[in-house]
Amino acid sequence: MGCFGFLKTMMVVFNGIIFLAGAAVLGVGIWVKVDSGSILSFLGKIEGAPEELSQVLNVGYLLIAVGALLLVIGFLGCCGAVKESKCMLLLFFIIVLVVFIAEVAGAVVILVFRPLADELFVKFGTAAVKNIKKDYGSNPDVTGLWNTTMSTLKCCGFYNSSDFVGSPYYKMHSNHYPPQCCPGTGNLCNETLADSSTTITGCFPKIVQLIDENTVVIVGVALGIAVLEICAMAVSLILFCRIKSRRA
Repeated sequence: MGCFGFLKTMMVVFNGIIFLAGAAVLGVGIWVKVDSGSILSFLGKIEGAPEELSQVLNVGYLLIAVGALLLVIGFLGCCGAVKESKCMLLLFFIIVLVVFIAEVAGAVVILVFRPLADELFVKFGTAAVKNIKKDYGSNPDVTGLWNTTMSTLKCCGFYNSSDFVGSPYYKMHSNHYPPQCCPGTGNLCNETLADSSTTITGCFPKIVQLIDENTVVIVGVALGIAVLEICAMAVSLILFCRIKSRRA
């Protein structure tokens, strides 16, 4: 197998993986839009939530768009290499280049508007705490969602256990917090036990902590994707030039 054949094989394998990933992302996007009971639908019903949150609720459409784009890129890359189609390879190169430029622009926008994102999280936190105090213990959907979230992330409330003070659950259970706030103590979880516990971190601080702890991994993955995109553009351009020279 010569260099040209090796590049063709790598192009097919790489874009086959992209095609499958696109199908998975597209499926998740469709599921998010179809599932009326998803967390995104619930977030949109939180009273007092910031208006900017409506943009987050469109993540289903974003996933569908990204999945469809990955399908197109994978298809063009595979077929362009197999059929040695200059048109497909050139179109593949252009699309990947546009995606790469968009990612760089997006990274710059995130860095520039980071303070606005922090402000949005503060607004959402206020709305989330109000939602807990109003509906936790009386609304099955709200209660079930928070219980699942807290059990999964091993956290308590949005900021901490005090978020539950005044909630229907707190009043109905003689001023006790949910058991997730004091693991190992059973259903009796009062202020004293919560204060003495070492695992009552709020869900928001826990998420921030997870992101901070995995920053290196996130940056590494982002750089890896950027390198793969550059390599894909380089390979497609080389194949395009080789095919053009062979047919000249």
